[in-house]
Amino acid sequence: MSEPVTEADLQAYADGNLPEERRSAVAAWLAAHPDDAERIETYRRIAEELRTSYDGVLHEPVPERLQRAVQRPRTRAFALVAGAVLLGVALGGLGGWQLRGIQGTPSTPGDGAGALARRAAVAHATYSPEVRHPVEVGADQEAHLVSWLSKRLGTQLRAPKLEAVGYSLVGGRLLPGENGPVAHFMYQCNRGTRVTLYVRSDMGSNRSTAFRYAREANVGVFYWVDTKIGYAVSSADISKEDLLNVANAAYQQLNPP
Repeated sequence: MSEPVTEADLQAYADGNLPEERRSAVAAWLAAHPDDAERIETYRRIAEELRTSYDGVLHEPVPERLQRAVQRPRTRAFALVAGAVLLGVALGGLGGWQLRGIQGTPSTPGDGAGALARRAAVAHATYSPEVRHPVEVGADQEAHLVSWLSKRLGTQLRAPKLEAVGYSLVGGRLLPGENGPVAHFMYQCNRGTRVTLYVRSDMGSNRSTAFRYAREANVGVFYWVDTKIGYAVSSADISKEDLLNVANAAYQQLNPP
């Protein structure tokens, strides 16, 4: 009797790390489970986009100060620890995000608003390609969707009306965030292009409301913070100018004067 296919098998398959002897079994299982096959294909596509964007970082020379840090220890145990730290720095560079604000101010690694943009881009890349299950709750249950997400985030939310800029609500879902749940609304135009609105309610005392722009792989993000609420509008399929129009329309409704 063959071994059951586990989530670990699926993730290894998506990463290209599954042992040869398990590949045929997992491929057959995915053929019989189209929803999971679609999900795994989405993971593979995102991973390929990240590799395309950041593969060059792996071949950059290690900074001299880090090389000295590794070479200095005398004991094997300490050297192993230092090597692990160096590997972590390298991997951190691989997953780094190149952010630039509209006013030319780059986001820093410790920038909470920058983390908002990063997570919004990943959420958009994960869910916008979905055909069967792009949202948990559809637009036909908008009142329930907004009420549910508001309760989970502990603040009154709104799903802005974006028909004036060509987009209608598809629905939304609840996502895990760094410090609590996150709301994710999806919109679509008549050509099938999608934009998403990512909302966090854990931004602390940050009161900046200025727009900033970030781009991760092929996902553009306009984001802003209003007291403790962080908003990010993302798309991979429209120009920066068109995305700004959508973000402005959302901002005017979410942050009225």
